[in-house]
Amino acid sequence: MNDALIIKYGEIALRGKNRRLFEDKLIATIKKSLRGLAGYTVYKENGRFLIKRADLETERDLPFDADALIKRVKNIPGLIGVCPCAVTEDRSLENLQSAALGYMRGLSTAAASFKVETKRGDKSYPYESPFISSEIGGYILENTDNFTVNVREPDVVLTVEIRNNAYFYTEEVKCPGGLPVGSSGKGMALVSAGIDSPVAAYMAARRGVLIEAVYFHSPPYTSERALHKVKDVCERIGAYNGPVKLHAVPFTETQLKLRDRTPPEKLTILLKRSMLRIAEMLARANGCDVLVTGDSIGQVASQTLKSIEAVSSAASMPVIRPLACFDKDDIIKLAREIGTYGISIRPFDDCCTLFVAKHPETKPKTSIIESIERNIPELNELEKRAAADAAAYVV
Repeated sequence: MNDALIIKYGEIALRGKNRRLFEDKLIATIKKSLRGLAGYTVYKENGRFLIKRADLETERDLPFDADALIKRVKNIPGLIGVCPCAVTEDRSLENLQSAALGYMRGLSTAAASFKVETKRGDKSYPYESPFISSEIGGYILENTDNFTVNVREPDVVLTVEIRNNAYFYTEEVKCPGGLPVGSSGKGMALVSAGIDSPVAAYMAARRGVLIEAVYFHSPPYTSERALHKVKDVCERIGAYNGPVKLHAVPFTETQLKLRDRTPPEKLTILLKRSMLRIAEMLARANGCDVLVTGDSIGQVASQTLKSIEAVSSAASMPVIRPLACFDKDDIIKLAREIGTYGISIRPFDDCCTLFVAKHPETKPKTSIIESIERNIPELNELEKRAAADAAAYVV
């Protein structure tokens, strides 16, 4: 019944002269996602992308696998919806009625209420949308026994799109929206084994930031299972971003030095500043434009406004915090939606949770923090060595 996919995109349709650049990037991402599925073609038509069978003698009689295609494209940032549909080239009103009737008869539902919605992408088409919907709806009603009209709360909405061809569909699979991957530059996300940072990385990817990730590994205080957990999180983020390059930084030596030379209540701030500096070294070496963290204002002591101020001054590169104004419940909900929550709650701690003071400072003074760092002259070399010794994985 379905022989094409209509792919809808969102805000890039509002772009001006550079709209085509965004569209081309999206098409390239869609084509990349379809690697390994032979015999399909992707093209642009009047404000939509479409996937259909390639017009090849060896392929044209093969079934159109809408489910396999949807699975490949539904997580692509920049897209807002995917609709499996039937296509007809004959746009005469009589053929639209006949094609719509055949499509509705092919639905699995035994009895249902319905309405027809028409979207006239080709404004030169001689009939207006309400008239087309009325004519098609009336024809279906006259020629079936199991459908009734309900324009307010129908069981089935038949959408008819008039473009170069005519398209019929009743289903739309939601996509992330946002901007195409890489269209906003590249970012280095500080990813821990917790819930928040993977969500922050996803949200940056959704806004067109191509994500690399850095994880701070502290053996023997953290196990290899914690590293595997972070790899699994990054693999999940890769469903939206493409394969993620993960930098695993050996942080034990730096962490122990700070623990031994720092007042306990200030340790968390100093650790986070050190992480930012190391992340910035890796970011600059890998062509990143920004750092991305999972901070949420006031969620923990190290995320008060004063703490964020004290931490941020350690980096000269911009730091973006996509979750800054999110409640924890909102973050958990989104983590469940994108599939990282179940991984994040595995019981393997990372270096952040193991070195937290019982009573961390909530209003640190940046000048005092910087003074403590100046009294640890070996800190800079430790951080450079940690960055240089980072292991890289593509997951």
